[in-house]
Amino acid sequence: MEFRPCIDIHNGKVKQIVGGSLKDAGNQAQENFVAVQDAAFYAKLYRKHHIQGGHIILLNPAESEYYEETKAQAISALRAYPGGLQAGGGINPENAGEFLDAGASHVIVTSYVFQNGTVRYDRLQKLVKVTGKERLVLDLSCRKRGGDYYIVTDRWQKFTEEKIEEALLERLAEYADEFLIHAADVEGKAEGIEQELVSLLGRWAKIPLTYAGGIGSYEDLELLQNLGGGRLNFTIGSALDLFGGTMAFEKVCSY
Repeated sequence: MEFRPCIDIHNGKVKQIVGGSLKDAGNQAQENFVAVQDAAFYAKLYRKHHIQGGHIILLNPAESEYYEETKAQAISALRAYPGGLQAGGGINPENAGEFLDAGASHVIVTSYVFQNGTVRYDRLQKLVKVTGKERLVLDLSCRKRGGDYYIVTDRWQKFTEEKIEEALLERLAEYADEFLIHAADVEGKAEGIEQELVSLLGRWAKIPLTYAGGIGSYEDLELLQNLGGGRLNFTIGSALDLFGGTMAFEKVCSY
């Protein structure tokens, strides 16, 4: 169980947002925190503390007027910590190499491998030919519907028909080095973790898996460790003092 830091970039700024509030229309999001520092500042901080495996997420689509500014922030952070961070947000076979060349240890992909609500294994195979399995992270971020967790795409706005279950994790693990899973319904709220999801992921956890969403206290970390069997890595966003929260970065690092 390791702490994996994050750098979320929206409209060209490092932010912490409420995950379910993100809208492409008008580049809107409910903001918990907007940083004064740029993305490279956080990358250098993580490098100083020797924390690896964190993720940079570009939260604007390529069509957005803010995309190039957001992308520039991401590239500067990757260059500030070569090999220490992963990059995601609009990644596809055509642009994956640019992020890897800029210093990303892995690229993180969701939307490209889904179409009409299902996994496109032909697209996944095409992607792996570019990145290699060892440099690909699949983002299986999800929201709850009808008692089950379904993968959501396009910055957590669209439900797919793919349910988070062991059979799906087994199939997708053939293509990826790691999974990143945001519990989007609680993302940015710091009001507690998705306990059912954590238990499910902890039972499986055959490849490195990072959970994000809802962690707001050290008690939540204890619960995550217990329910996940100590097998899940974790991200803390809005609750971290770096982003205006109450959980001390230094203490979380030592945890």
